[in-house]
Amino acid sequence: MYRDPVQSLEAPSLQSPTAAMRPLRVGMIGIGTVGAGTFRVLARNQALIAGRAGRDIKLVVVCARSLARAMRVVGKDVALTNDPMQVATHPDVDVLVEAAGGTGPARDWVLAAIRAGKHVVTANKALLATHGNEIFAAARQHGVAVAYEGAVAVSIPIVKALREGLTANRIEWVAGIINGTTNFILSKMRDEGVGFAEALAQAQALGYAEADPTFDIEGVDAAHKISLLAANAFGMPVRFADAQVEGITRLQGLDVACAEQLGFRIKLLGVAKRRKESDVDGVELRVQPALVPAAHLLAQVNGSMNAVMVKGDASGVTMFYGAGAGSEQTASAVIADLVDVARLDGTRAQQRVPHLGFHPEAVDEQLAVLPRAAVHTRHYLRVPVHSAQQIEAVAAWLAAQHVPVQRVELACDKALPTGSEPQVLVLTDAVAQATVDLAVHALAAHPAVAGPVVALRVELLEG
Repeated sequence: MYRDPVQSLEAPSLQSPTAAMRPLRVGMIGIGTVGAGTFRVLARNQALIAGRAGRDIKLVVVCARSLARAMRVVGKDVALTNDPMQVATHPDVDVLVEAAGGTGPARDWVLAAIRAGKHVVTANKALLATHGNEIFAAARQHGVAVAYEGAVAVSIPIVKALREGLTANRIEWVAGIINGTTNFILSKMRDEGVGFAEALAQAQALGYAEADPTFDIEGVDAAHKISLLAANAFGMPVRFADAQVEGITRLQGLDVACAEQLGFRIKLLGVAKRRKESDVDGVELRVQPALVPAAHLLAQVNGSMNAVMVKGDASGVTMFYGAGAGSEQTASAVIADLVDVARLDGTRAQQRVPHLGFHPEAVDEQLAVLPRAAVHTRHYLRVPVHSAQQIEAVAAWLAAQHVPVQRVELACDKALPTGSEPQVLVLTDAVAQATVDLAVHALAAHPAVAGPVVALRVELLEG
């Protein structure tokens, strides 16, 4: 993530780099799932990590609510406190690892550390999606780094891929499954035919979902992540407040079955798409349940796994796959960021990879998120009708509303609950969301229609 110091042309010292440089001293706020995992992996792979970093990385102080529990995790050689600000401003700390989560207090701790001249590593996507622009600006002012690979897709190095591996590309779109909880639920709904509530209960029983799963199932967690990815992909500020967010709480098992009949699977996707056309210039930034072709790579991502695809003008489509949650999986990304920070000695801030992949003067502050009405995709419609013979009436009505119908058929009997009305299934060609919204509203009043019309986006994500 950051460029190594320029090497001297003088004869190398006989002393090893790890012996010559003092350790990178780490202060950590929080010793829960992420913090404990980070400590374990640092301890287990200490020599290997030091060999890659060029110096030791040493945890020197931890803030925790329960000091007794913290001592059981880190032992007696690490200083303990229950005051987060003491860690953030500690004179013997070079880098703060914020592993407590949340937004308000975490913002204060991170800004205090930055003002004290300390680098920051965090896996807190909510913090950066909400306060990232302020935090990154403060870090630039004080010449420190803020690293956050673990905030997006956990063990998948997608931030590094966008900022470094794909840096030659004009990124056209980024899309992916970036919430393991919802992917687990949708996999259960498809594979076992259970409803949303039962699948959620299974996710909670197995620890994939929190007791309060709102951020996950309503799409907020995925929106935090896709907002950070969009900023890195397109050279824009973090625009989380402008993202269009729809979760899976209203998704019905009937639509999961009907999607299968049509050759699709439903996934909760985060999508960021750059559109620069004669009449449109902006970014689609959205999270929604969407139909993906069953043969598509993303359709094969099941359980709690994550995957992100990126389309670059030179690279074409690349895909990144891995665990979307887990203690040591997150620790893998946190420690990778610590290694990058350990390599900073000898570099000026201007030589480092910028926080959002573009240097400040190249960030397009005016690049806007397009409104919902302007989003342009294919769509799936499920229209309950009074009789199967009304299928032609539905297709004709949609055509009259300027909706380009690509395919229309009846849901097969095995997909329908007992006693259900016939269901007309429609796939459209690409069309503006505004057109679909108007057509669905009008269709609801059609005498052939027997209930609420369901509309979902279809994402082909072609190369």
